[in-house]
Formats: sequence, C-alpha cells, structure tokens
Amino acid sequence: MMKSVFVLQHSYESDCCSCDETKFIGVYSTEAKAHETVERLKNVTGFCNHPVECFQIDEYELDVDHWVEGFVREYWSVE
Repeated sequence: MMKSVFVLQHSYESDCCSCDETKFIGVYSTEAKAHETVERLKNVTGFCNHPVECFQIDEYELDVDHWVEGFVREYWSVE
C-alpha cells in the first residue's frame, strides 16, 4: 500500500521581474519515477535555461496534514 507520493516542481528566480517562477510538473508514486521525469525534461525548452538543481522533488506522506500553522498575509509597497 502506498504511504507517500513524490511531488516534482521546477523553480527559479526570474530575471525579468525578480520573482519566483515555479512550474508544478507532477506527482509520482516513486522517487525514481520523479527523477526519470527530470532526466526527460532537463533539456526541454522552459527547463534547459536553468540548472538541473532548479528541479525539486519533495516526498509527501499520504493522509497527513502538511500545513497546519495557518498563514500570514504580507503586503508589499512599490515606490
């Protein structure tokens, strides 16, 4: 029985707007499958301009709350 999944994202700081650019790629049943996807995508347009370290694989246990601390809203002023 599956106890966790592996979430794959690609994230980097964008040069044009100084903001984080994150692409949600997928959810995989094994870490190996997530790594296979990285190998397949690392030379594809949209991913190849950023180091392979921009790919992030996180393991999430199923049936567990992963965000329980609430949130704080921050406001930014542009001058």
